[in-house]
Amino acid sequence: MRNYTDLQHKKILVLGLAKSGVAAAEILHELGAFVTVNDSKPFDESPDAQGLLQKGITVICGRHPEDLLDEGFELVVKNPGIPYSNKIVADALNREIPVWTEIELAYLISDAPFIGITGSNGKTTTTTLIFEMLENGAKKPLIAGNIGTVACGVAREAEKDNVIVTELSSFQLMGTKTFKPKIAILTNLYDAHLDYHGTFDNYAEAKFGVTRNQDESDYFIYNADQPIVVGYATKSKAKKVPFTSKGRTDEGISADETTIYWQGEPYMERANIALPGKHNLENILAAVAACILVGCDKVKMEEVLAKFGGVRHRTQFVREWQGRKIYNDSKATNCLATKSALDAFQSPIILLAGGLDRGHSFEELRPCMNHVKGVVAFGETGLRFVEFAKSCGVQHIVIAQNVEDAVHYAAPLSAEGDVILLSPACASWDQYDSFEIRGDVFIDAVMKL
Repeated sequence: MRNYTDLQHKKILVLGLAKSGVAAAEILHELGAFVTVNDSKPFDESPDAQGLLQKGITVICGRHPEDLLDEGFELVVKNPGIPYSNKIVADALNREIPVWTEIELAYLISDAPFIGITGSNGKTTTTTLIFEMLENGAKKPLIAGNIGTVACGVAREAEKDNVIVTELSSFQLMGTKTFKPKIAILTNLYDAHLDYHGTFDNYAEAKFGVTRNQDESDYFIYNADQPIVVGYATKSKAKKVPFTSKGRTDEGISADETTIYWQGEPYMERANIALPGKHNLENILAAVAACILVGCDKVKMEEVLAKFGGVRHRTQFVREWQGRKIYNDSKATNCLATKSALDAFQSPIILLAGGLDRGHSFEELRPCMNHVKGVVAFGETGLRFVEFAKSCGVQHIVIAQNVEDAVHYAAPLSAEGDVILLSPACASWDQYDSFEIRGDVFIDAVMKL
């Protein structure tokens, strides 16, 4: 950990615990700051708060006092999920007290450079793929951020010869001031999290934070197939590396039906890449570009690409059963994600879909339903999805009680050469606590076939 002294003896409020809050509080305490932690969970129900108190950190639990900022705090480090409409956060901004997320702290204490990956879709796949290719290439990567490992905790242990591969949400990037990754990636921009950001412009500006502080010594890898992303790229001061899946180009990284090109020259063949789908090709292009810039050996990248079957619950290959390939895409909690999954395959599909009914239309899926020969619907939207499938002319339609039940219906509907795909287009909360649990139930049922 770099000996960052600017926070020494400063009075800092850490708002919200969870993993990121605990790690931030501990590091700030180590850096010599006077730290107070505030969390809504009662003290006697929070082992984290109890542990921080034992380390000499002031803890206020069970409530958020309205006069909390009267204590003279010079900085607030908040949990990314806490919105800026929160009374304490809004009060801090009104008082011109800086508000960070722990990503900013991670950057300030790190001896290692960052690769920062953000975007509406594809972040986790791109992040994981970069990490695995760099690891196979002996480049000493560490993985952090929104993918589940707290960035400042990783930065604390990082050394100069490491590289920190970091998945970044818009929530995290809004709380950065000086964060400056050596390599930044913006995969795409679609409407998302508008309940948090208020408008799409606010959301996109937060995403632009991944490159905002970069300069000509850094690299910005971006989606050249999305005009809105290209528009934001013009504002970046970094060296620009566009990616496109629409054919060979002379700049950046590109792909046609058979080949991936780097700066217009053939770089690697697509034939041995395991991960299906146009959206995943875009993720692969961004990841390969980042690894080239780090100096990773091409052969080591190809070894990973030949076996990488996707991130768990994101068009994840589960198994082949009696000539059918079965995929778990439980993370597809909206129509856009399911549309990408359907577009990834040319083979006939048995689609398992349904879940929490938010009243949204399935019409966005209609152009992708031509090669769906069977639908097994479940959950609150089950009946609505059945009606939608009928209107699309799907041959075989069944309604099931839940995901496990749906697997047992899907198997006899399928034939050799088909794809059985769980891609619900709905959130899981009507029947399962998370999309991960829903996906795990699916995998368990598939493994029992």
